[in-house]
Amino acid sequence: MAPSYAAARTDSRASTLRARRQAVERVILAMREELDHSLTLEDMADIAYISPYHFNRIFRQIVGIPPSQFLYALRLQRAKRLLLTTSMSVTAICFEVGYNSLGSFVKRFTDLVGVSPTRLRRLVENESFFVDLEALLCQGAMHPPAPPAPLVTGHVRTPDVFDGPLFIGLFPKHIPQRQPVAGTLITAPGAFAVGNVPPGRHYLFVAGFPWPAHPLGYLLPDEDRLQVGVSRSPVEDGRSDAEVHLRPRALTDPPILIVLPLLVAEHLAVNGYGSRLDEKTHNLLL
Repeated sequence: MAPSYAAARTDSRASTLRARRQAVERVILAMREELDHSLTLEDMADIAYISPYHFNRIFRQIVGIPPSQFLYALRLQRAKRLLLTTSMSVTAICFEVGYNSLGSFVKRFTDLVGVSPTRLRRLVENESFFVDLEALLCQGAMHPPAPPAPLVTGHVRTPDVFDGPLFIGLFPKHIPQRQPVAGTLITAPGAFAVGNVPPGRHYLFVAGFPWPAHPLGYLLPDEDRLQVGVSRSPVEDGRSDAEVHLRPRALTDPPILIVLPLLVAEHLAVNGYGSRLDEKTHNLLL
C-alpha cells in the first residue's frame, strides 16, 4: 500500500530538518578549524550550501543564537583554554583567537566568562586554589546554605546514573551566557531550590560536571562527558514545578563560557564557607 499523504509529508519534513541540522553542524566544524580567521555570513552560507538569509534563520532556529555570536563564543572558549593551559600572554591569546583589539577582547571575555583574563590566570597560578575550590564545592554540596526567598524549586532528571556536581543557574535567555542571576549546587539529580531569585522570567540551565581526574577539570570540563539541560519554558520566582532533563552536550550547543564552579565557590565564600580558605584564595575569590 502506498504511504499516505500525511506520512509522506512527515517523512519529508524529518528529512528536511535532518539536512538543515547537518548543514549547521558542517559550519560549526568549519568554525572550530578556523577560529583565527574571519568567517563572514556569506562564507558560512557557502559551506552550508544555503543562501545567507535562510542560513542565518536556520542557524538561529537550531542553535538559539546567531552564527556570528556562536563563532565569537568558540573563540572565547579557545582563549579560556589557552589562558589556563599555556604561558602565552593575554595579548598573544587575543590575536591567536582572531581578535584585533585587546580592549574588545578583554571586555567581551570578562562579560561572558564572568572573570577577566588576568584574574582567571591569577587564580590557577595560586598553588592552593584547586584544593580550596574542591573543598568549597564539596562542603557546599553536602551542607548547602539555606536558600533565601524568593525561590524557584524543581527537579533535575537524567536517564542514566550521573556521578558529579550539578551546577544550576537562572539566566535571562535560553542560553547560559553572562553571569546567572541566581544559582545553586547539588550532588545528584533530584530536587533543588534556587534562592534569592530576582523578579522576572528566567531560564533554568543545568550543567553536570563528572568529578574531574585533574583539578583543572573544574574550570575546563571534559565536554565529551558533560551533561546539560535547559528548561523548555521560562520560570519565575515562586515556581515550584520547574523540571530540567539532562542530556549529553551536542555539537550545536553554544559553548559554556561562564566558569560555573568558580561562581558557586564565590557564592559559598560570601555565605561563610570560606573561613578556612587559604588567605590568597579567599582574597582572589572575593
